[in-house]
Amino acid sequence: MAKVSLDTLKSAFSEKAPGLNGDVNGNEKPILEPKIDAQGRSYATGKRKDAIARVWIKPGTGKIKVNGRESTVYFARPVLRMLMNQPFVAANREDQYDVVCTVAGGGLSGQAGAVRHGISKALTYFEPALRPVLKKEGFLTRDARVVERKKYGHKKARRSFQFSKR
Repeated sequence: MAKVSLDTLKSAFSEKAPGLNGDVNGNEKPILEPKIDAQGRSYATGKRKDAIARVWIKPGTGKIKVNGRESTVYFARPVLRMLMNQPFVAANREDQYDVVCTVAGGGLSGQAGAVRHGISKALTYFEPALRPVLKKEGFLTRDARVVERKKYGHKKARRSFQFSKR
């Protein structure tokens, strides 16, 4: 049996396998590769309430098209446009990517949330290094809150009919 010293063990464990990097706990994670298609775009699907957004991003001047229209026309309220741009602001990537998206279902608020979710996911596919920043802000989490269904014997989901004693 060969004699193993502490120094040889340290040197054996300090060398990393190619393509791997260590985190704080010493666990090794694979380096993430960007997911970019032949046109130089990244694709992701975003969801919120009943709305589903298909989002493509590519490097550009910051133009955002929603269902073939400019974002300022489609989302007329400034709050909805601000909601949509939050991932770019958090990642310091304003006016660096062009976004083309199609969104269907739900109302305008849900659609803006779906586009935000899709942009966040597409950004992480294009630049995997941005994932911790977007994850910390909560943009990668799908908001699971949906409208509660109406129950029979009730006026709405929880509202009952007015009780009459006589």
